[in-house]
Amino acid sequence: MAESDHRRELVRAAGDRVDLLVNNASLLGPSPQPALGAYPIEELERVYRANVFAPLALTQLVRPRLPDGAAVPNVTSDAAVEPYAGWGGYGSSKAALEQLTLILAAEPPALRVYAVDPGDMRTRMHQEAFPGEDISDRPAPEESVPGLLALIGGELPSGRYRAREPSGVTT
Repeated sequence: MAESDHRRELVRAAGDRVDLLVNNASLLGPSPQPALGAYPIEELERVYRANVFAPLALTQLVRPRLPDGAAVPNVTSDAAVEPYAGWGGYGSSKAALEQLTLILAAEPPALRVYAVDPGDMRTRMHQEAFPGEDISDRPAPEESVPGLLALIGGELPSGRYRAREPSGVTT
């Protein structure tokens, strides 16, 4: 979604009314993750373009097609709220996405805008974050789907939610 032509084509294909926009694209950045004090600025700019600017640009582009009550879940991470050493680039980009999410929720039109933390998952990106480590103990991505569907299909107010909680989606 970092390419403006791609975003415009996607919105055109979606039609005149969009009831759900899921911003899930993400970029980890260099692996292993460098310390923030030594993070190459060009790489940090790439991470922010993918994790912050692309979701905002897509949301801005589709916004005229979003009716009141439409849902906009932005997939984020616990790295947005926990200061993990070595996760400064990715974590700070997800923190920026979470702040954008809260601001978009406070602005008209009345949308349900969510920052959704899916939890640790056994994905290629998660493996890249831990090169050479065995991450087979992490849950499969499918385990976050029920919570995400409950959030999308429900009437919860805008805010930050964790998708994989025993009692369902919680803040």
